[in-house]
Amino acid sequence: MTTMSAAQAHHSHAATATTALAPTASAAGSADPLRGLDADEIVATREILAAAGLVQESTRFVYVGVDEPDKVEVLAGGDLPRVIRALLLDQATGAAHDARVSLTERSVIRADEIDGADGQLPILDVEFEAIYDMLGAEDEWRAALAKRGITHDQVALAPLSAGQYGFEDERGRRVIRVLAFMRQYEQDHCWAHPVDGLCAYVDMVEGRMFKLVDHKVYDIPAEGGNFDDPEVQGAPLDTLKPIAITQPEGPSFSVEGDEVSWANWRFSIAFDAREGLVLRRIRYVDADQGGQERDIVYRASIAEMVVPYGDPSPARFWQNYFDTGEYVFGRYANSLVLGCDCLGEIRYFDATLADEFGNPRVIPNAICMHEEDYGTLWKHTDIYTGSNEVRRQRRLVISFFTTVGNYDYGFYWYLYLDGTIECEAKLTGVLFTSAYDPEAGDHASQVAPGLGAPYHQHLFSARLDMMVDGVANAVDEVDAVRLPMGEGNEYGNAFTKRRTRLRTESEGVRDADLSVGRAWHIVNTEKQNRLGQPVAYELLSQGLPTLMADPESVIAKRAGFTRNHLWVTRYAQDERYPAGDLVNQNPGGDGLPRYTAADRSIDGEDLVVWHTFGPTHFPRVEDWPVMPVDYAKFTLKPYGFFDRNPTLNVPSSESMGMACHADVAGHGAHDGAGACDCASGACTCSGHAH
Repeated sequence: MTTMSAAQAHHSHAATATTALAPTASAAGSADPLRGLDADEIVATREILAAAGLVQESTRFVYVGVDEPDKVEVLAGGDLPRVIRALLLDQATGAAHDARVSLTERSVIRADEIDGADGQLPILDVEFEAIYDMLGAEDEWRAALAKRGITHDQVALAPLSAGQYGFEDERGRRVIRVLAFMRQYEQDHCWAHPVDGLCAYVDMVEGRMFKLVDHKVYDIPAEGGNFDDPEVQGAPLDTLKPIAITQPEGPSFSVEGDEVSWANWRFSIAFDAREGLVLRRIRYVDADQGGQERDIVYRASIAEMVVPYGDPSPARFWQNYFDTGEYVFGRYANSLVLGCDCLGEIRYFDATLADEFGNPRVIPNAICMHEEDYGTLWKHTDIYTGSNEVRRQRRLVISFFTTVGNYDYGFYWYLYLDGTIECEAKLTGVLFTSAYDPEAGDHASQVAPGLGAPYHQHLFSARLDMMVDGVANAVDEVDAVRLPMGEGNEYGNAFTKRRTRLRTESEGVRDADLSVGRAWHIVNTEKQNRLGQPVAYELLSQGLPTLMADPESVIAKRAGFTRNHLWVTRYAQDERYPAGDLVNQNPGGDGLPRYTAADRSIDGEDLVVWHTFGPTHFPRVEDWPVMPVDYAKFTLKPYGFFDRNPTLNVPSSESMGMACHADVAGHGAHDGAGACDCASGACTCSGHAH
C-alpha cells in the first residue's frame, strides 16, 4: 500500500458550507471533553513532549488523538482535564513510546516504552517512502527482477504489514513485506502487472532487506488496466440526463460547532486519525415524552477492519491487512467534492490531524453531511373511510471516504425519521492482483488474461457504545421458532419467538442466524414503555460469513473479533479496539478475546456492543479494472423504544409545497421528489429518488 495523499477539494456549486470541527459547550458550560483535536492542541502536544525529552530529530508521530475520559465522568458533567494520546517512534533506533499528555496541566502524565513483544506501532508513510531506495540497493532483489526481464526502475512497490508468524529471524524486528508491480510507463496503473512469486522482507530499523522469497517466476500480465484512459472507457454513455437535487429553502439541519440538530435527532461529530468518523451522543427528541432528549448511542465508530486473503502461496500467505490498527486509515480520508462524491445541499466538515512530524494538517471536506429523500415512510388507502394518506421518508447522511492503497472505503451513517440508524460500508477501488495460476489451486479469480484476484474478505468491526435510555442495558437474543402441530396448534400455522437474555460476556459472543431471523435487542432493564415492555433498540445483521481462515491460523488469533458477529462487553475506558491497541505484528489473542475473558456481567450494565460485518469477495470479471461499489451494512431499529409510530407528525408533501400531480391518462405523472403511483384519479408519491 503505497503512499497516499487526499485529493484537494474544489467547489463548483454554491450550495455548500464547510465547518471545521470545533469545541462546543456542554450542558455544564465547559468545553466538550470528547471533541476532536484542533491545530493549537496538536502544536501544544508536540511542545510538551519535546520539553520532556521525548521528541528527537528522528522521532515520528504515529498517532495523535484524544484520550477520552471515562464515560461516568463525562455523564456526571463538569470540567474534565484534556488529555491527548501520542504514539511516538524513533526511526533511528526503533524505540517506541505510548504517551499521555495533559493539555490542562501542560505535562506528560506517562510515557510507556513499547518493546514490540505485544505488537509494533502502526506503519508510517515515511517508512513506505523509504522502501524503494532500500530495495534498489539490494543486489539480490535486482537479480530477482532481472530473472523476470525487468529492472528496479520499472516497478512500483507495495510495502505491506507483515503480520506475526513466529519466525525466528523476525523476533524483535520492525518488519514490512514488499510485493512488486510493473509499470509500462509513468501513468500506467501498476495493479494490472503483478510481479508475482517474489516478496522482500525488510527490517525498517536496520534499513535493509533481510530475506527474499523467490518462489516462482510467473509471466507478468501484459494487458493494461487503465480505467481512466478514454480509449479503454469507450464511447461515453450520452443518454443519461442530469439529476439535480435541490432544497430551495436550504437544508433541514442546523450545525453549531460539531453539534448537529436534524428533525428529532441530536448528535455530535468528531474525527479520529485511527477510526475516522465518530458519532457521539446520538439521541432522539421524543414528542410523546414532552420533547425529552432520549439517549440511544453514546459513541459509534468503525473501530477496526481487516482484509484477510485466501492465497496460500509462499509469496502471499501472510496477506492480512488491518487498515485501521496497522495503517491508521483515518489519515487517508479523501477531500470530498460536490457533484462527484456528494450531491445536493451539502455541509462539509474539515478534519484536523497531526502529521508524522507532530504538526497540524487539515483535510478539507473530510466529512460530508446531507439529506436524502428515501421513498415512502408510511402510506394507507382505507377502503372504509376513504382516507388516503402518504408520507415520505428521508434520511440524514453523514459520511467519509478513505483510500488505503488499492481500495477505497466509504462509511455512511444514516439517521431516519422513524428512529432507525444504519451504518453502510461502500467498497470500491482496484483489486489487489496476482498472476493467475490455475495449477496452484482454486484461490483466485481470473479477471483478465493471466491476471488473478485472490479470494478475500473485508471484515469491519463497529464499536457501538450503547446508552438506550440510560446506561442500565442488557442484550436479548430473539429468534423465530416453529411450533409443531398438536394441541393448541391443530392446524400447524402457529409460530412464536424465543427471547434469551445474554447475562455474561462469554454468553455475549454470538453469531447471526438468518434461518431464524435472529436479532439482538439492546434493552433498558429499568425503563418500560406505556405497555410495560422494556424500551429497546434491535440490532439487525446481514449475517454474512465471518472469518473463513482456519480457527487455529495466525490470522484467526490476531483477528479474534472476526470469528463471531456479535460481542458484548461491559464498558471499560481502555477497551477501545477489537484487535487490541497495538495491532501491527501483534502475536494474537488481544482485543475482544482478552476483554471478554473476564466474563463480566452484561445484564443491566453499561454495555458496548461490537458487530462484525462485511463481504466475502470472490472477485468477478466485472470487478476489473475498477470495481463498482459493493455494500455491507447493519441496522439499529427502535423496538418498543417509542409508545407508537413516532412519525405521525411528519408533514405531507402538499403541506410543504411539494404537491403530487396526477396523470390518470398514464403519461408519467411525477413530483419533485420521485415518481408517482396514480390509480383511479388518486395520486400517491412513492418513488425513491436520490
